[in-house]
Amino acid sequence: MDSIPAARTTAQARHHIGPIRTVARSAVPAVTDPRAAQVRRYESGQLVWRVQCGDMINRERCVTVLVQDDQVVLVGPPGETARLTAGQLGQLRAALNEAAKLTER
Repeated sequence: MDSIPAARTTAQARHHIGPIRTVARSAVPAVTDPRAAQVRRYESGQLVWRVQCGDMINRERCVTVLVQDDQVVLVGPPGETARLTAGQLGQLRAALNEAAKLTER
C-alpha cells in the first residue's frame, strides 16, 4: 500500500480524487450556522471548507470538505488522523451540512 506524502498540496489532492465541480456563488445556500462561514472560502473558483484540527502529536492540520460530482468529499490531514475539539467538530458538522445541501440541487 502506497503512503500519501505529508507534503501533498491541495492541487495534488484534487488531482488524486478527480475533477471537482465548480459551484457558483449564487448556488451556495445561505449560511444557517455561522461556524460554516468561518471555514468556507473559494479557492480557484471551487468552494471548500477547511476546518482546523490537530494530529496525534499536536501538530496543526486541517480537514477539508468539498463537493465533487454531487457528492461530499472529506479530505483528512496527512497521516489520516484528525483530533477535533468540540468547537472544531461543530465547524465540521456545519461544513458537512452545508456541502450536503449543495448536493441536493
